[in-house]
Amino acid sequence: MRYTVPMPERIIEVIKADGTRENFDLSKLSDSLRNSGATREVADSVAQHVEKELVSGMTTDDIYRHAFSVLRAREKKASVRYSLRRSLLALGPTGFPFEKLVGEIYRRKGFSVQIDQIVQGKCVDHEMDIVAWNAEKLLMAEAKYHHELAYKSDLKVVLYVKARFDDLYASSFKYGAERKLDEGWLITNTKFTEKAIKYAECSGMKLLGWNYPEKLNLHDLIETTGVHPITCLTTLSDSQKQLLMDQGIVLCEGVKDEKAKLRSLGFDERLIGEMEEESA
Repeated sequence: MRYTVPMPERIIEVIKADGTRENFDLSKLSDSLRNSGATREVADSVAQHVEKELVSGMTTDDIYRHAFSVLRAREKKASVRYSLRRSLLALGPTGFPFEKLVGEIYRRKGFSVQIDQIVQGKCVDHEMDIVAWNAEKLLMAEAKYHHELAYKSDLKVVLYVKARFDDLYASSFKYGAERKLDEGWLITNTKFTEKAIKYAECSGMKLLGWNYPEKLNLHDLIETTGVHPITCLTTLSDSQKQLLMDQGIVLCEGVKDEKAKLRSLGFDERLIGEMEEESA
């Protein structure tokens, strides 16, 4: 009797954005595709397609680009959501578009919002990226925008921002009414180091990042509020996206609200229609 020797499972080592290595996880890729809105059938199919063409030593960015191109051909709307994390990286080179996006998230959550405020602490004044308030709460946020996935906000950054908020907690402000600051936040489009998180949790500092906290993180808030950056749109070139951001059009909803400006910038009706369809 002849026996068939089973082939060993193929192990593919990939390089993450921070340079560390890990084994490729097919289910992890499929889950990320499903989270973008793709059906289970499409997500599994795209993940399996990508897996067949992987070789050890490829970067996670290589894998993303391949998966994105395959998904875009099958479910264009899902591909827009799948590209969200990298779309945030394309909001540069300044941090203002990211501040505007975060401010809009707070507006959707029922807050009044002002960007780039000078606020007086007990000892000195501070430039604060975002101030948001409603009847119950006043919060202020320092926004740390990064254009590389590998960059994390570390303990030094958290210590610096915490010191600024300690000075502000000792003051009163007139936002909606005479009131004290309730919450100080450090918000980033990437991640935090473990030490930064440990210190923040111990000291009462509020952090918001791409995947922190576990629930109601930046990714969750963008999806639940529907505040998507214009850089998500696959119908636009990089130069066209930058042109729109330079004109203050940072969010996808600006396509519907700023059609006259789009025409004045040279966008034809066909392209505007494609942008509006993709933004829906």
